[in-house]
Amino acid sequence: MNLKSCNNVATNRYQLEVEVDAQEFEDAVQRAYLKDKNRITLPGFRKGKAPRAFIEKYYGEKVFYEDAINSLYPVALEDAVKEAGLEMIEDKVDLDIVTADKKDGLVFKATITTKPEVEISGYKGLKVTPKSTEVTEEDVDQKVKELLDRHSRMVTTDRGAENDDIVVMDFEGFVDGKAFEGGKAENYSLTLGTKVFIPGFEDQLIGHKAGDDVDVEVTFPENYHAQELAGHPAVFKVHIHEVKGKEMPEFDDEFVKDISEFDSVEELRADIRKRLEEQKAHQVADDIDNQLMEQVNDLLEGEIPEAMYEKQVDSEIRAFNFRLQNQGLRFETYMQLTGQTPEALRAGFRKQAERQVKIRLALEKIAQLENLTASDEEVEEEFENLSKMYKQDVEKIKAVISREGQVKDILARKAMNLVRDNAVKVEAEAAE
Repeated sequence: MNLKSCNNVATNRYQLEVEVDAQEFEDAVQRAYLKDKNRITLPGFRKGKAPRAFIEKYYGEKVFYEDAINSLYPVALEDAVKEAGLEMIEDKVDLDIVTADKKDGLVFKATITTKPEVEISGYKGLKVTPKSTEVTEEDVDQKVKELLDRHSRMVTTDRGAENDDIVVMDFEGFVDGKAFEGGKAENYSLTLGTKVFIPGFEDQLIGHKAGDDVDVEVTFPENYHAQELAGHPAVFKVHIHEVKGKEMPEFDDEFVKDISEFDSVEELRADIRKRLEEQKAHQVADDIDNQLMEQVNDLLEGEIPEAMYEKQVDSEIRAFNFRLQNQGLRFETYMQLTGQTPEALRAGFRKQAERQVKIRLALEKIAQLENLTASDEEVEEEFENLSKMYKQDVEKIKAVISREGQVKDILARKAMNLVRDNAVKVEAEAAE
């Protein structure tokens, strides 16, 4: 591979001209022939037995060029990008073949989107306002309530369903008397009050008991992603199998002995208070970091490619889909029941994605300005930590997670530590 030229053609856009020599191109053409020959039929030869020269004469000299180019250019482009000192941020490439023949080899031009050049200053001495770490009796009471809730039992009840109850049901949705795709489920457990379904759905189940058949009447939102359903009234035929309500335990010394190492309510409340104080200290630290990151975000200057935001949104949606699957809910069913459109879902993740992209760019720039480094020992420690976290051999972790990515994570963390160490804490009144 030979990088012939590299030109900045627009903001965060570069055009690279790359050359692959004739011998390397010939080798790629030969590999394409060996891969494809068994699919080629030629008069006078059994299938897969025709020599390359005969195939090229019959179908044209360039019959294998496309496969050869497709096998060569990704690696050649990756090497050229590294040689140019650039960082490509999306897989989409505008490719233009300049030359492709046995004599001159392959020459192509590729226009790519690159990581932006950004600037940041004033990141030392940022002001933050720590929140109070005080733990009140009400805070302890709330944790006791949550503890009792965790040790409560969901028991089948004969009464009508109420908010916070679980309704186990079959349902099927109909519009104009016809069932629609994605509107059916069996033995689905729905916690009333969570408002995860179309507005009005859960409210109409309140008061109904096991064995009831309920016609739930709702109207799909006007902006519903399935146009054939948008704005239409629908009827969900619901059969309730079971209603489960919470049975709460008594908060007394016997309960405390059963669920903890303590012997009395007083001892458990004291432990809860201690844990809350530690938790609040962590929350205060996290809040300080959030205040700092918001300010760092505002200090960043530079034109960020849309592709970076879209790539981060894609990542957020994949993570969201994974969480849904862990909860036993198909992504398509979630979209149907909530009335969300794909565009609305992406828009919902957009602000978060923009923030994450900008903060990461800012921290990377700070690391560069401060000449921060990551030692080999620190990188190896990161891999070891991941190995323990995922319970995988460290070599397997290294096979899927790049060393370069680990270095970037370490430098971003060090940059955040630097910003935090140089921050100035002020009281709320002084901040105002």
